[in-house]
Amino acid sequence: MASTALSQPTAPVLATAVAHLSSQEWRSLRSGEVLVRTAPHDGGGGRVCAQMWLPLERSQIWTQVTDYPRWVEFFPDIIRSEVRNHGLLTKQVYQVARKAFLFLSAQVEILLRVKETPAQRIDFSLERGDFSDFSASLTLADCEEGTLLSYTVAATPTIPVPSILIQQGMTAELPLNMRTMRQALCRH
Repeated sequence: MASTALSQPTAPVLATAVAHLSSQEWRSLRSGEVLVRTAPHDGGGGRVCAQMWLPLERSQIWTQVTDYPRWVEFFPDIIRSEVRNHGLLTKQVYQVARKAFLFLSAQVEILLRVKETPAQRIDFSLERGDFSDFSASLTLADCEEGTLLSYTVAATPTIPVPSILIQQGMTAELPLNMRTMRQALCRH
């Protein structure tokens, strides 16, 4: 896993264009690595962007990532994911995640507003839940016989935790989740 600091932490999508990748980063992506960039996040939480290259067409990925109940396959800590309401380009998705830390176990619930830009981007924003704030975006870009998938998450938990610990946790967990997502996407 390669990790770098983000040069523009206020950008809504931290890094999606292939043009922003160095030749070393591109080689790492093509060999199966997940690139991770971190940035400070207003409110004391964390912001992380992870990117991976997939040997699949964008349309193949899109149909899978917009099947929100399947997110339990992509992110092992998510134990429930269901669409509550949906319109043409917006939906409400309810998710429950469980995480164990040493001797503690925590469970969080969130209701997300989901806006889709077909075959390109999904934006998630918090309607209510166990975070002070939460937003995420998943973008897909055609990229040399495959697709570059970028997933950006910004979150602040309701419990007081130092921002640096949140960023470290996100930086460690997100690449593992992205590898699990890659396996699930390529399996279908």
